[in-house]
Amino acid sequence: VQLQASGGGLVQAGDSLRLSCAAAGRTDSVFAVGWFRQVPGKEREFLAAIMWKGGSTYYADSVKGRFTISRDDARNTAYLQMNSLKVEDTAVYYCAAGTSPGIIVAVTRLGRYDYWGQGTLVTVSS
Repeated sequence: VQLQASGGGLVQAGDSLRLSCAAAGRTDSVFAVGWFRQVPGKEREFLAAIMWKGGSTYYADSVKGRFTISRDDARNTAYLQMNSLKVEDTAVYYCAAGTSPGIIVAVTRLGRYDYWGQGTLVTVSS
């Protein structure tokens, strides 16, 4: 499975941005897609995940209510809609795909994801 993340950029605090994660290859093997972010010197942080077949969603408390994860089956693409962006949301954002059914009980864990996109930079200015 190959993942291509896009949609990052420079925005102002309070703005919105939508990230995309296009999947190619053995997409029928994907059970979940997650979004993570990372800033220099810190660990990669879980943000949100969606079960590809059933559509159940999961969010980190830090983004619940501001970020929304969704998917488009026809386009094999997952999205992360980010609203009310804050300066502290500045990071490189990554999407990842998990192919094991067991991921449903561990969607926040990086090690449960088998494939990663290249990352897209989001910069939020004050």
